[in-house]
Amino acid sequence: MNRDVSGLISSKGYPVESHVVQTKDGFLLTLQRIPHGKSGKTVSTNQQVVLIQHGLDSAASDWVLNFPHQSLGFILADAGYDVWLGNSRGNTYSRKHANYTPDMAAFWNYSFDQMAEFDLPAMIDYILQETKQEKLFYIGHSQGTSQAFAMLSENVQYNEKIKLFIALAPVTTVGHLKSAIKYLAPFTGDLEFLAGILGIKDFVPSEGIMKYFSEYLCDSEAKFLCEWVIFFLCGTDYQQLNSSRVGVYTAHTPAGTSVKSIAHYGQLVVSKKFAKFDYGKKNHLHYNQTTPPEYDLSKITAPVALMWSQNDELADPDDVAILQSKLKSVVHSYCVPVPAFNHYDFAIAMDAHEVLYNEVLRLLKEYQGIVRYPIRPTFSPCKQGRISK
Repeated sequence: MNRDVSGLISSKGYPVESHVVQTKDGFLLTLQRIPHGKSGKTVSTNQQVVLIQHGLDSAASDWVLNFPHQSLGFILADAGYDVWLGNSRGNTYSRKHANYTPDMAAFWNYSFDQMAEFDLPAMIDYILQETKQEKLFYIGHSQGTSQAFAMLSENVQYNEKIKLFIALAPVTTVGHLKSAIKYLAPFTGDLEFLAGILGIKDFVPSEGIMKYFSEYLCDSEAKFLCEWVIFFLCGTDYQQLNSSRVGVYTAHTPAGTSVKSIAHYGQLVVSKKFAKFDYGKKNHLHYNQTTPPEYDLSKITAPVALMWSQNDELADPDDVAILQSKLKSVVHSYCVPVPAFNHYDFAIAMDAHEVLYNEVLRLLKEYQGIVRYPIRPTFSPCKQGRISK
């Protein structure tokens, strides 16, 4: 429970490396790499490279928290891929900056806008340079999809560096979310203002509090309270949650993000638009216009596979349908065939390897050698009517 990501990986018998990447605006991001599986094979220049990016307030640990046959990071490594696990600015593994420290307000002045502008490009460029590859596969979950959609629509040259973008529980517009978060969304601006007055910029409890919760609450008979928090935010799914590992999950998540990041998603809920951060009266200073610009998803040319579920209370199927209608390069849309599958299940579900990751592997294999991607979308039959708008 007290292991970091590298410890989690090595404890299962896998090789692991840690790499530090500096963004153009000074953040030092840590990447964990699983260069190959347990077979002991060395890295080849022909090896396919995959970058996996976690969601909001999470970390690279999401992909190695379960047993090897259930964890996407291990599954891909054993399938022969060179696996890189990203960590967004401000989380447990990316809390350093060239000029700022975490106790300075400037350190936390970011949302997924800056992750899209600085973090992802820096990670992708570093990985391609290290592996001597021209392209990689990108798998994002939740916020990991938000920042990728934003990057690919603004920094369009990166479309040429992505072989396939697999979007797990994709989040852009969130006007239809069912989570209780929607009732808090109108007040996130007040939250940011109050947090600013109190000097709070880091949206995560202290390490001491989380250690107490994970060791003495989430790993005890009272762990149902921790399960309830997960279900309250993401959707109820008792069948897919390994209750014996709830203490492990909460020891690693939340992993840290900015209050501004939370406020940004609150703005998206209210506006029902996939737009940049709304600075209110200061928008003109930032954007030279009175409203925040929307991300133009039609500019994305990299092939995109959407993977979603019916019980996802954060990435609602109706919002995924809106996303799909705005994209021109969707090659696959897959509904997880488990009615109760929720938002966090994409990372930790006990049966994710059977109902989701096998489909991920199939797609990766299909798109390994293709240079030009024919846009001939395929769709899973699961409740197709809600996603074909």
